[in-house]
Amino acid sequence: MQKRKLGLGGLEVSALGLGCMGMTFGYGPAMDKSDAVTLIRKAYDQGITFFDSAEAYGEANEVLVGEALAPMRNDVVIATKFGFKNGIPTAGMDSTPERIRLVAEQSLKRMNIECIDLFYQHRIDPNVPIEDVAVTVADLIKEGKVKHFGMSEAGVDMIRRANAVLPVTALQSEYSMFTREPEQAIIPTLEELGIGFVPFSPLGKGWLAGKIDSKTAFAEGDVRNVLPRFTDEARQANHSLVALIGEIASRKHATSSQIALAWLLAQKSWITPIPGTTKLHRLEENIGGASVSLNSADLQEIADLLAKMPVEGERYTAAMQQTINR
Repeated sequence: MQKRKLGLGGLEVSALGLGCMGMTFGYGPAMDKSDAVTLIRKAYDQGITFFDSAEAYGEANEVLVGEALAPMRNDVVIATKFGFKNGIPTAGMDSTPERIRLVAEQSLKRMNIECIDLFYQHRIDPNVPIEDVAVTVADLIKEGKVKHFGMSEAGVDMIRRANAVLPVTALQSEYSMFTREPEQAIIPTLEELGIGFVPFSPLGKGWLAGKIDSKTAFAEGDVRNVLPRFTDEARQANHSLVALIGEIASRKHATSSQIALAWLLAQKSWITPIPGTTKLHRLEENIGGASVSLNSADLQEIADLLAKMPVEGERYTAAMQQTINR
């Protein structure tokens, strides 16, 4: 798999990464640990060197990622995140310097590593100046506990303020054919400042795989059960768009997922999507997306399609929306 560089510090990662959240959090029951370890190591065997976790995904997630990657630690980039009170997304924000330091120490211990390669602020804390956050991470970098600073779901002003104190290596935010808001102001800002972009949910939380319809049932505990984009009305409206993407995929001898990932990779050379999965065959399918080539005519066809058929339904509930782009 080809490599890409994030940020001006030259952090090199595989063109596609692996989001590990769903293995323990957010999409129903956790995976069997041995199966999850096998999947992560299979990803590495097929060229993925960039793996994403977070304190908020539960202690088990960081432990899993650390254990799975221990044999190849020197050849991979491990990212994790801080920013929630007690590591619980519904408890509110906490990016006080003391909390950041505590999370760093806990993450290092859980993953059994000496240094976090990329340490993201998971969400902006409105009660802590972003400059204080950047200074704290800068101190952790000086101490050898962190290598690179990242932000997640941050707005332009916060990105600029943080970057003025400590160079931001990457921004992680949702971006896909189904979520294109970053194109308006975020991507131009990242390009100007030399910051990499790591899209999560690059398959629209499964929508762009082409397997979701009005009959699809999600497991108990799956966040999609409460998201506006997955209501019955939204499913019916968005199914037509997904079907047309599937037609493009068929002509390219690819799957809908592979077209969605290839589209993201074609947007900028410093974009590295991190699709997540709990299934080996989906992992292999997603990796195949890095080999799909879209020419200018393909990209224009997709652009015209997306312009004609806007996505129905907000990506977050109103309460979730309040935590982003502060």
